Amino acid sequence: MPVLTFLGATGTVTGSRYLLETQGKKLLVDCGMFQGLKKNRLRNWEPFPVPPPELDAVLLTHAHIDHSGYLPRLRKYGLEALVYCTHATLELCNILLHDTGHLQEEDAWWANKKGFSKHETALPLYTVEDAENTMPLFQAQNYGEGLYLTDTLRIKFKDAGHILGSSFIEVKTTWNGTTRKVLFSGDLGRPDQPILRNPTQAFNVDYLVVESTYGNRLHDDGHPVDELARVINESAERGGVLVIPSFAVGRTQTLLYIIRELEEEGRIPSLQIFVDSPMAIDATRIFERHKGDYDLQARKLELRGKKIMQPKRLRICKTRDQSMKINEVNNRAIIISASGMVAGGRILHHMAQRLPDERNTVLFIGYQAEGTRGRAILDGRQSIKIHGQQVAVKAKIENISGFSAHADYEEILAWLMGFNRPPRRTFIVHGEPEASQGLADKIRNTLGWEVVIPEVEQKFQLD
Repeated sequence: MPVLTFLGATGTVTGSRYLLETQGKKLLVDCGMFQGLKKNRLRNWEPFPVPPPELDAVLLTHAHIDHSGYLPRLRKYGLEALVYCTHATLELCNILLHDTGHLQEEDAWWANKKGFSKHETALPLYTVEDAENTMPLFQAQNYGEGLYLTDTLRIKFKDAGHILGSSFIEVKTTWNGTTRKVLFSGDLGRPDQPILRNPTQAFNVDYLVVESTYGNRLHDDGHPVDELARVINESAERGGVLVIPSFAVGRTQTLLYIIRELEEEGRIPSLQIFVDSPMAIDATRIFERHKGDYDLQARKLELRGKKIMQPKRLRICKTRDQSMKINEVNNRAIIISASGMVAGGRILHHMAQRLPDERNTVLFIGYQAEGTRGRAILDGRQSIKIHGQQVAVKAKIENISGFSAHADYEEILAWLMGFNRPPRRTFIVHGEPEASQGLADKIRNTLGWEVVIPEVEQKFQLD
């Protein structure tokens, strides 16, 4: 009888980790890093509940660090199992894990140099070398392809429409003549978003693990593209610089696509646009290699010779010198940099320089988890700490939720309504407590399904 244990993403939107034990195999679905609140981040340093050498396979829904970023730490402590994912996820993880290892090393170096660590010597969670040692474990699968770990244990990856390569993971297992299908949603994408296909509809699901990032909220009814045009135009009129903290994978590419369209339609001026994130730059190149994963509209534009993610005055900043040179730009420009929650990376330097000037604008276009600098700024904090120093928040702060790559509760419910029958049990994960509870209530009231919000390390027998 299969046993499902929730090792992360319970009561929080980060640290996605689920252990499915069936047919004598231990399958780890997602292997995410905890982010946000300090109490969550500290969990990254705790011993993993399952000795890494005991794992038989790791299955990744997608490449975002809260779903993949703990892998090098597991590898460091003995992980030998293969890591299965889609082709695009493999390529994205190659840059994301390497970059995260670099950031871990850089943050530790900076903390030691400035002396703001509470530890005698700050250490990285893992290194670039640890990340590089993890990649040989990866094995890519096609969407819809059957992966058999035993004759009666089949895995399939199905398009989730969240970011390039993102997938639902379907585990079909048979024991003693009983067959059950367990579906892990990963992060559920939104319909009709630029570049990517819509989420695939699921059927014949016995047990469902579904995310709830926006489980108690709806995205703005307004048109996010119109809002983006307004913010860009107002920033240009004030003569300031628009800073957009953006997730390197998915959000940055969508943003470039939309800005190009707005320019071509004459709705915004053609401004200098700096993409200052080596990871985002590499991710964009991976997007360009996986046009087969685009939706029909994006593929048609490419066939017509359109470079769909290249605004007119795009400036790519790969090196540190190129990044630092942006400091000389004082007006009518857009800076897109990672990380999207202002947790680390080059965006910290741009925020430190631009936040104190009221002519400038900071635009958030994605979810800001509890405990992050992004959430603190949105909540109206007058100053935030960057590299051990308090930085005044005087720039104009804007927020557009409509660019989120996560489905809101209506979009989740609409997807669930497409199931041909109710699952035996639905588990709500990957949300702050109010969001998970909100989605659970809506599923019970709207669909009448049996719903559970698991606690950390809680086990369930899937009979």
